[in-house]
Amino acid sequence: MIKIENITKKYGDKIAVDHLSLEIRDGEIFGFIGPNGAGKTTTIKMITGITGYDEGEITLNNIDITKHPVEAKKTFGFVPDSPDMFLRLKGIEYLNFIADIYEVPEDVRPERFKSFAEKFDMQDHLNEDLQSYSHGMRQKIILMGALIHEPKIWILDEPMTGLDPKSSYALKEMMHEHASKGNSVFFSTHVLEVAEKLCDRIGIINHGKLVYCGTMDELDKMFPNESSLEKIFLEMTSGE
Repeated sequence: MIKIENITKKYGDKIAVDHLSLEIRDGEIFGFIGPNGAGKTTTIKMITGITGYDEGEITLNNIDITKHPVEAKKTFGFVPDSPDMFLRLKGIEYLNFIADIYEVPEDVRPERFKSFAEKFDMQDHLNEDLQSYSHGMRQKIILMGALIHEPKIWILDEPMTGLDPKSSYALKEMMHEHASKGNSVFFSTHVLEVAEKLCDRIGIINHGKLVYCGTMDELDKMFPNESSLEKIFLEMTSGE
């Protein structure tokens, strides 16, 4: 579970996130959507402890991210919005590096590496340098690293960007399986169709404020004359 209570983040005079409260429950896939600059990535950086906040409280599985950062960070796997990191390492070196950080036992690593590599078609590329990877391949290796310690919470910032259709489908299936075991998946996306079909609930953020949180059925009832999430989204985030 992720619990965000009355979080505010300012950059000088600009309020990036404005008194945001949100709860991502165990056993659900939660989609976080909003226009560019709405506060999605800032929110994710605060949840993961990358960025501090000016007001409020964030807990992950009842652990405060600011008071107990190391303990809290062990509970989640994080995929940032850019996969361009550690490019001088080979794929297998990167996975072992992340596994070392999260203290994944060496005897279970080969099977996990193999399983993820098969799901993302990376079997033939683990001994290649990350700098030689395409954007999509870098996205895959970052995903593999984020999930290698089997965290209960997944926090994914635009995780499907650059993925081929097979890998995108595999990730969606993994998200469903993870949530079905009572775990949490929180992800941001610009692809409204993905949010509409995949999520148990969605949150819409605009100008740093949460303008909607609930199910698609509840949203449809609020806008009975609109036929798609795209039209509803545009109506809720334009003209402000």
